[in-house]
Amino acid sequence: MRVQKTKIEGVFHITPHVFGDDRGYFFEPYNKTNFDNALGEDITFIQDNESKSSKGVFRGFAFQKGEFAQAKLVRVTEGKVLDVVLDMRQHSKTFGMYVMHELSAENKEQVFIPRGCAHAFVTLSETATFQYKVDNAFSPEEEGGVLFNDPELGIEWPFDINTLKVGEKDLSRPLFKDAYKFD
Repeated sequence: MRVQKTKIEGVFHITPHVFGDDRGYFFEPYNKTNFDNALGEDITFIQDNESKSSKGVFRGFAFQKGEFAQAKLVRVTEGKVLDVVLDMRQHSKTFGMYVMHELSAENKEQVFIPRGCAHAFVTLSETATFQYKVDNAFSPEEEGGVLFNDPELGIEWPFDINTLKVGEKDLSRPLFKDAYKFD
């Protein structure tokens, strides 16, 4: 796999080696030894999650707070999404910055998101199946988030955000200035 640093500290864009021929393809979406060696740290994922969304669905910016903070390894197994990571770590050199990546079943690329970052995605294809590994348990009481259309974030969405299908929870998230921040 090829692991590339992004402009956000600790966020990595991962491109697997895909071996294909006229019969199809083979690749390892995750190999703990190779993954840990590439990142330079030991990450132990404890759960896999999956969601399916229709075109234009926005999910996020969500994160888990405090002792329930989660690192994630995300990918798409069907369709295509625009994946966005926002740094919520106050003492990070990249605090308040965001990165975007197009993830798809076709490109098989992944993004590693460290603890302390908010995560979101928008479905670009008719449907998309999104999978992610997490390294910590989910706690509804410790869920945090940021409002996706907060002008302070300065996110340059490549489409009209007024056309997005956004759930009530995501519409009621706080502005960045009022959101929980990680030390």
